[in-house]
Amino acid sequence: MKTSLGMDEKLEALLTYLVGFVTGVVFLILEKKSKFVRFHAMQSTIFFGGLFVIEFFLGFIPIIGWLINLALSIYALIMWIVCMIKAYNGEKYELPIAGQMAKKYTK
Repeated sequence: MKTSLGMDEKLEALLTYLVGFVTGVVFLILEKKSKFVRFHAMQSTIFFGGLFVIEFFLGFIPIIGWLINLALSIYALIMWIVCMIKAYNGEKYELPIAGQMAKKYTK
């Protein structure tokens, strides 16, 4: 199915995760038609934007904060790959908190 941007819906959903919350915001602004793409864009924005803020503040805490940051970065990398694969396969995969919030805000 084509989106309002003229792209394949699954490819556009994958692209919402490409640069984390940045591409999530871009596709939230540009995509008007596809609820599937808008869901993934919102989930990307919430999840990666939230991790960005958390990791920013943890960076100020010596040693423990840095170790937690490292673990969060590994988790974020895994979730980034999983979300892109699921989106490209046409699945509306919901992350635990971000997915519920994205569903709520993209009705």
